[in-house]
Amino acid sequence: MYPRPIPETAIWQRRFYVLAVVIVLLLWLCPLFAIVLTSFRSTADVMGGNLWGWPTEIGVIDNYRAVFTDTPMARYFLNSLTITIPSVIGVLVMSTLAGFVLSRYRFRGNMLIFALFVGGNFLPHQIMMIPVRDLMVQLDLIDTTAALIIFHVAFQTGFATLFMRNFIAALPDELFQAARAEGASPFQTLVHVVIPLVKPALAALAILIFTFVWNDYFWAVVLTVSDSVKPVTAGLANLRGEWVSAWNLISAGTIVVAVPPVVMFFLMQRHFIAGLTMGAVKG
Repeated sequence: MYPRPIPETAIWQRRFYVLAVVIVLLLWLCPLFAIVLTSFRSTADVMGGNLWGWPTEIGVIDNYRAVFTDTPMARYFLNSLTITIPSVIGVLVMSTLAGFVLSRYRFRGNMLIFALFVGGNFLPHQIMMIPVRDLMVQLDLIDTTAALIIFHVAFQTGFATLFMRNFIAALPDELFQAARAEGASPFQTLVHVVIPLVKPALAALAILIFTFVWNDYFWAVVLTVSDSVKPVTAGLANLRGEWVSAWNLISAGTIVVAVPPVVMFFLMQRHFIAGLTMGAVKG
């Protein structure tokens, strides 16, 4: 299933492997480098057709300032934060509660409920477009941030529950037996025993859900209409329509949109590593 490690004596194979990794990495980074380079170009460079050469004039400060002063990107950015942060918190809370119950309590219908959580992950977004939109229209939530928050929490909780249920089920039974012996209630067991031990899962899940919700474009277009509600993904598409020839501004806006998930990863990385090194039971 897994590739065999290259022996240290196979010098040419190891060199070929390193070369292949470098080539793939460069190919993967080329589009990002082109976007960053274009975001540094001045308007004169873009209008003059210098789209692939080295910039003759650096306009990075003007470009990034114009993204927030001459375009509605600041509003789109705030909308995305308003949608993403509550969605991530809601998914983490609901999936932790559901995962704890499904992994530690046996009752009639346990596996059926778990199967419903798992089965929801296999439904394509496209087939739910019309029902979800009609539901939001009936609830008078269409073209609101609440519509996107509700949908993202509902849709992402299935995957997150699968993730958390399996992670909590892997915890030692002795911890829960000790908690019950001490008279801890199920909620106290969850707060004081489970949550400290599932920090790596919560950190990884927070990064994944934040990235999924922040980068969502499909539902941002389906459930929003006005600029006052659109997140950055839908707003960036509008920016391209309004500033069709200003590739420097569009590239700068693209970099601005890509920054928060990267920052989220580095902020949570320390907690992720710290959670992995925590020991549940001393040897």
